[in-house]
Amino acid sequence: MGNGALDGAVIAVAGAGGPAGRAALMRLAEAGATVVGADAHPERLAEAVDAARYAHGGATVVGDTVDLLDLRATREWAARIEKDFGRVDGLVHLVGGWRGSAGFTDTDLADWDLLEKLLIRTVQHTSLAFYDGLERSGRGRYLLISAAGAGKPTAGNAAYSASKAAAEAWTLAMADGYRKSGGEDGPAAAAAIMVVKALVHDAMRAERPNAKFAGFTDVRELAEAIAGVWDKPAAEVNGTRLWLTEKP
Repeated sequence: MGNGALDGAVIAVAGAGGPAGRAALMRLAEAGATVVGADAHPERLAEAVDAARYAHGGATVVGDTVDLLDLRATREWAARIEKDFGRVDGLVHLVGGWRGSAGFTDTDLADWDLLEKLLIRTVQHTSLAFYDGLERSGRGRYLLISAAGAGKPTAGNAAYSASKAAAEAWTLAMADGYRKSGGEDGPAAAAAIMVVKALVHDAMRAERPNAKFAGFTDVRELAEAIAGVWDKPAAEVNGTRLWLTEKP
């Protein structure tokens, strides 16, 4: 690559095998970054990595099958990235999942058990594992992809909205850590939240050609916004919410 906006950066993507992760791998590779994707599904991850490599010949895109519900495995993944590439400049959290119900009293607490793992525990583990490395980077960014429903939950989305709200609070606490350690010089790294209503991709449009997907963010638009976060100073990004949909 050699001339991208993120040339020389090393960015990890958690949940890289899904549509949003695939778009992020593509865009970050295009911008010149070395991209390290992780996913619990090896075949899906391999397809996403191969697609990004094929689209951007010369880009370094690799994949690791990592159990992000295992803190030790997540720490080992973060350490391996720094050892192999000399630095880590970003962690993009795209691990997703959704469960809902017809109404509040129909909520199945088994949904909470699942979403707590996918949407909260993976945030806890990746943030703890990457915190120091991102601060050492000098331009480290931790990006949580969240949903507008975290701040305006609906009766049928209690478990999902509460999980997203908890993940946001955890990320903001991480940001406060960077703020405090930066002191008068400002934070050396940033943790921030990117908010969407929901995501849409080409396969969804093909399945529902008449749907309008009002307020949804295309995964390519999300990927573009992710890449753009490194254009801003850490102090401007740290502890903020970047809205990619209309505020509720």
